[in-house]
Amino acid sequence: MLNRENLLAFMQEESYKPLSYKELMNVFAVRDSEDELKFSKILGRLEKDGEIIKTRKNKYGLPERMNLFRGIIHLNQRGYGILKPDEPGLPEIFVYGKKLNGAMHDDRVMVRIQEKGNDGLRPEGTVIRILNRANKELVGTFKQGKHLLQVIPDDSRQIYPVYVKRSRKYKVKSGDKVVVKITSWPEKDRAPEGKIMEILGKKGSPGLDLKVIVKKHGLKTVFGEAVVEEARAVARPLSEEELSQRRDLRNLRMVTIDGEDAKDLDDAVSISKKGSIYQLGVHIADVSHYVAEDSKLDKEAFERGTSVYLIDKVLPMLPVELSNDICSLNPNADRLTISCIMDIDENGNLIDYEICKSVININERMTYTNVNAILAGDNPDLEKRYQELRDDFFLMKELADILRKGREKRGSLDFDFPESKVIVDENSFPIEVKKLERGDSEKIIEDFMIQANEVVAEHMYKKQLPALYRVHQKPEGESLDRLNQILAVFGHKISEKKLSPGIFQKILRDIKGKPEEQMISMLMLRSMKHAEYLPEALGHFGLASEYYCHFTSPIRRYPDLLIHRVLTAFLEKRMRGKKRQSMEKKMPLYGQQSTLQEMKAEEAERELLDIKKAQYMEQFLGEEFNGSISSVQSFGFFVELGNTVEGLVHISTIADDYYEFNDRNYTLVGNHTGRKFSIGDEVRIQLVKVNVEEAKIDFELID
Repeated sequence: MLNRENLLAFMQEESYKPLSYKELMNVFAVRDSEDELKFSKILGRLEKDGEIIKTRKNKYGLPERMNLFRGIIHLNQRGYGILKPDEPGLPEIFVYGKKLNGAMHDDRVMVRIQEKGNDGLRPEGTVIRILNRANKELVGTFKQGKHLLQVIPDDSRQIYPVYVKRSRKYKVKSGDKVVVKITSWPEKDRAPEGKIMEILGKKGSPGLDLKVIVKKHGLKTVFGEAVVEEARAVARPLSEEELSQRRDLRNLRMVTIDGEDAKDLDDAVSISKKGSIYQLGVHIADVSHYVAEDSKLDKEAFERGTSVYLIDKVLPMLPVELSNDICSLNPNADRLTISCIMDIDENGNLIDYEICKSVININERMTYTNVNAILAGDNPDLEKRYQELRDDFFLMKELADILRKGREKRGSLDFDFPESKVIVDENSFPIEVKKLERGDSEKIIEDFMIQANEVVAEHMYKKQLPALYRVHQKPEGESLDRLNQILAVFGHKISEKKLSPGIFQKILRDIKGKPEEQMISMLMLRSMKHAEYLPEALGHFGLASEYYCHFTSPIRRYPDLLIHRVLTAFLEKRMRGKKRQSMEKKMPLYGQQSTLQEMKAEEAERELLDIKKAQYMEQFLGEEFNGSISSVQSFGFFVELGNTVEGLVHISTIADDYYEFNDRNYTLVGNHTGRKFSIGDEVRIQLVKVNVEEAKIDFELID
């Protein structure tokens, strides 16, 4: 039978050698014109997708057998690229700027290996084909020169300026933020050309920062009418027939615990203890009941991949009719869920578990603040108000402590970075920046969700179900070498041969409370690969977990929705034959899209947070602060304030001496005075400059 799968399978055979178009036609007995048209389309699509490659002699073969690799290329502002191959486990490939051949940041490309990596170095390669362009439009600043008009992309990783012509439609001025559509892609010796499609606003205009972030990262802000109509149609009241087909847990006491401003509540927890056995219930909104496979809602959720949280604005993965209403586990309302009910002993060992489709009714919508206050015992009014639940909260903490100790014992890593929270007014202007404290209730929910995710992942692996696993691979190569150079300064080393989460964990324990803690923790985190979604259970290094997936947030993450869809089909005995094959076939694409969208969301959220911090600090220009040195570089040192705001003291502004950077112990030392600046030093600084657009803050030292 002539189809894509059979053609690929034939080429993947060990005995296969590259064949021409006509030779492949003979192999598959393509005789008439109708079959040839079908054959030609299949072959063309496989070549376009990069699954196969056509040689200079017009023969077709597999890229990996020709020293060619497909993947997403990530460019650096310095002009080079790093290819992350599609195939799990393959090393990243370094591409010099002159060998990008017109590839842009996040493009899907084919790279040929030129030099094999050794001694921990990445292999080097050349882009030979661009399979898919990631960015049809870019956000940038319009710049008018004497002879040329350009748009300089805001994203420094988009290394090419885009040349444009004077727009008849838009009266654009130098310095305006614009959206430019690429009309001619860059080539080896030619910059891209484009057309201005929209003026976002003048520099510094209100609300411009959010507009730029949304456009820059290609985020969706509105749902199409057809998607909204479908959401309204499926968000119907539950029928008795639907409820009768599920485990009825409406009499089981349970709560949600979230932040005060959360509206998409997708996880509830219940707890009890008999003898020495805890029974933990994690009950997750059954979004898959409402979002059918290949429906308009499903396709929209796939495109978005995740909800994006931009300070005071949420760009949800699903319309509010689902995310804030029928799917959200609001109190005193019947809700459809998938429950993972686990029996756990006093040592944190899983004794038994059950995964089932259920219907629940939440007793209370709790907040982290209130649960923390109850556990601290410093609010009698709250304890009285939630008297029936008080013992449950203490039992939850008891079990969470056990689970956390168990994870620590096996080597799970806990990077305790201070998180920031920006409070804004009704005009989205920042009025406060503060450190976000993580209390006992936040840890309880984190521990319970991790436990449920691990149980579900192992369940799916052992049942051989199609799945997207949350994979975090171990650090290796150059990133580990760079980390070891810095660790050596402080008396630590990580051997690649003995690499394990436990080694990292030991170093984190050793540096706890020391001045270098934050810098080393950050460098250790950066040495690790970004977690991703893959169809293979390759483990989660950071959690020291053999099997891990995302199951607990299907309202806001597409991979969780997929896990629910597969579990439902399995529980209803529909995960067979064509259904199984279809899901297995789609998982790699689902994983690539979900990983890409997650990275976009993270970048957008982090970028807006930094802009708002700079915006907030602008009002304090000229004022003095106390801070501590968070990192030291050759060009100066960064100082962090108590509210997590960070700024640079450039070496050129320290006027009392000439300072040299000591890369052995990460200090700046004065040539004549011997004065030394080290990580953790307390300093007095003055705020001298703020660039809101670039989210840069400059301090100067006060003697």
